[in-house]
Amino acid sequence: MSSPSRNAALRSPGRIGLVTAVAVLVTTAGVVAGIVANRPAAAPAAPRPAAVAASRPPAAARVNAEPSLPGGSTSKASAPVPLVLTAADRRDCPAAATACADLARHVTWLQGDGKVTFGPVRMEPGKPGSPHQTPDGTFFVSWKAGPSYVSDTYDEAMPWATFFGSDGIAFHGGSLTSWSHGCVHLTDSNAHYYNEHLPLGAEVVVF
Repeated sequence: MSSPSRNAALRSPGRIGLVTAVAVLVTTAGVVAGIVANRPAAAPAAPRPAAVAASRPPAAARVNAEPSLPGGSTSKASAPVPLVLTAADRRDCPAAATACADLARHVTWLQGDGKVTFGPVRMEPGKPGSPHQTPDGTFFVSWKAGPSYVSDTYDEAMPWATFFGSDGIAFHGGSLTSWSHGCVHLTDSNAHYYNEHLPLGAEVVVF
């Protein structure tokens, strides 16, 4: 037979609520444990693919690649050229010159009183060591032609030709990836600029 105090404790609302809460927690923990135990194992991570860049040629090889020209020759104009003047450029083109052309570096520029007024810009000369090699030396602009001029020797367009050498040597619009026939190829827009800003008698130095 239970004592009155024990029966009172069992009937206490607080005691009953605590027992119920504990039972709920135990049941919830069991459900969670079952879910975790039955979860499928995560698939192993797929191996990372080998770097695509490994199969590509080095950047330097891509940058310095030069397209082949007819006869197996190549044009150095296709290689990137820093469009800045070196100390040698400034030394080899005197202040008196209005236009300068560096055959080795494939750059040309205009100047006044020794100060650059346009460029340097890319250009393409005749192939060194060939009958079409662009001559070096000091020359003077002798005459100029317009945008539709065509060479009567090679039957090729020479837009905005500015003639400065013997045998029809001129600055004119042309390819920057193919050797010229002795002239100095420029883009059409640069050839137009040279044509407008090189007066007759202007000194041209090619080195």
